[in-house]
Amino acid sequence: MTTRVEAERGAAPDAAPGEAAAVAGGLGPETDLLLLLSQTSHALNTELTAGLARIGFSPRGYCVLSAALDGGLTQNRLAERCALDKTTMVVTLDELEGAGLAERRASSADRRARIIAVTPAGERKVAAARAIVAGVYGDVLAALPAAERGAFVSALNRLVNGRLSTPVACERPVRRRVPRAAHIVP
Repeated sequence: MTTRVEAERGAAPDAAPGEAAAVAGGLGPETDLLLLLSQTSHALNTELTAGLARIGFSPRGYCVLSAALDGGLTQNRLAERCALDKTTMVVTLDELEGAGLAERRASSADRRARIIAVTPAGERKVAAARAIVAGVYGDVLAALPAAERGAFVSALNRLVNGRLSTPVACERPVRRRVPRAAHIVP
């Protein structure tokens, strides 16, 4: 069934939902946007994992420590910001504390909550990791023409913070540990 918007764009009355938008956006029916985005995400994650492993770090540890640099975040808020479930967050913080990179401190506002503090060693680790991450991102974006790089990142941010910010309800939901945090860093 064609939606009103698709009909206004000239979709055939029997067009599948979204088909008119895909054709209007320059995508033919053979373009698998999900596959393209999944492949890109997997390749980038693998490259970041390999790069950060050289300094004994992981993308997850980097996310947690760099977000904790803001200061004053509770363990739960930090888990939300990094899109981690509680169990994964506990394991990650155990690893970071064991390596001397972070500390859990009692919150002055809520004695049940723990504030995550980054140690000086953690600050150094984040600085080293930022250089690696910036290098990987720069190398990846260099594959695009210079004039398209900013537009590409901006478009991804608009999708993540707009149209794709909240999953639709479906009978068999795709598994994701926790809802994605709306916080995107350019």
